[in-house]
Amino acid sequence: MPKIYIVEKDYQNSRFDKWFKKKVINLPQSLIEKIIRLNKVKINKKKTKSSYRVQAEDIVEIYDISKFKVIDRPKVFKYKPSNKELNKYDENIVENNDNFIIINKPSGIAVQSGTKSFRNIIDVLKETKYFDGYKPYIVHRLDKETSGILIVAKTREYAQLFTSLFRIRKIHKTYIALTHGKVSKSNCTLKDDLISYDNGKKVIQKAVSHLKVLKTSDNFTYVELNPITGRKHQLRKQLYNIGNPIIGDSKYFINRKNKQKHKVKKKLMLHAYKIKFMINNVQYNFKAKYGKEFEEFLKEEF
Repeated sequence: MPKIYIVEKDYQNSRFDKWFKKKVINLPQSLIEKIIRLNKVKINKKKTKSSYRVQAEDIVEIYDISKFKVIDRPKVFKYKPSNKELNKYDENIVENNDNFIIINKPSGIAVQSGTKSFRNIIDVLKETKYFDGYKPYIVHRLDKETSGILIVAKTREYAQLFTSLFRIRKIHKTYIALTHGKVSKSNCTLKDDLISYDNGKKVIQKAVSHLKVLKTSDNFTYVELNPITGRKHQLRKQLYNIGNPIIGDSKYFINRKNKQKHKVKKKLMLHAYKIKFMINNVQYNFKAKYGKEFEEFLKEEF
């Protein structure tokens, strides 16, 4: 007799192989393909493919697969925030509903745990009242040192929706930044071929951002940025490429010791200021106030 599963709503439109790894057994892709070839899987009484997009209420029949062994997953250590840290995030909540949360992410905390960043916003949110009965889903990222608006979905359905909206560029983000030097007003659109490396392989990606100069002083410029594409470190690289790196950027910077005596702030002066999108014909617009250091620098220099 087969073991029967009913696909939950949260997995709507997920690939079958991903659903299988999560809900049945974590096997290598090759073994999943083998199981399918051996007719050990049926969905709604029919054969399937690993790429099939499961639907809510699909009936999945799994025949004897006891001889296939699970992959050992590495132990994941989660960050445990203190009560004091949890409480301080109340003032950073911009929007909270049953489907997603909008948080004004502080500078200095990563979105998720990594090799260089143990403390992260996702593990913090898991412990807050905002995710009681929910699971946080990452739908986009901000650099650790970048502050501002971050969307975190509460259901798989909305995570998939936001991912789709980002992919078709229907989510519009506005950043503000403080840069070194005077940015020319002729730089209204930045177009670059950004280079990165993936396992030693050179990758070139086109990047486009719109730029607006808001204020200038003798040494600095206050700019507004609208990224059209979503490349890693896109705005930081593009401003560096035109000779106006962001203040506090320790990765993309120009040595100006001999040209400028002004003591600069150490925090990255890049803030995700606004975001807008539409869901079910409802327009959403959110803003996130920049931090104290950003505000003080604006007052001092402009």
